[in-house]
Amino acid sequence: MAITQAVCTSFKQELLVGTHNFTVTSGDTFKIALYTSSASLDATATAYSSTNEVSNSGTYTATGGTLVSVTPTTSGTTALCDFADISFTSATITARGALIFNSSDSNKAVAVLDFGGDKTSTSGTFTIQFPTADASNAILRLA
Repeated sequence: MAITQAVCTSFKQELLVGTHNFTVTSGDTFKIALYTSSASLDATATAYSSTNEVSNSGTYTATGGTLVSVTPTTSGTTALCDFADISFTSATITARGALIFNSSDSNKAVAVLDFGGDKTSTSGTFTIQFPTADASNAILRLA
């Protein structure tokens, strides 16, 4: 099995038909779920699945956590969207990757994150730190 970082192909098409709304005050709810190294996730993911999701632990529960969206903006000719970092406390977790998905619209997949190896917390805090919200680094960019 493998996890390959990608913006999901279905998400790209769904953007063009107005499926996803990243507006902070009235937009959709986006979540992030964590997966073990047994998961198969890549650009072909179309929706959240519980298959090979990490077990409930501490504040992490099935379907993961709700992301706080940062207002979409532009930088030069690039449009971008970002999320605030998210932490799960008192958790014993080993995760290889994650899926960002739109829980307001049938749990449609947005992006797959590959952590590059197993990341672990033991009765502690498991944090996902998103990159800088700029044209070169934001987690979602349209150039």
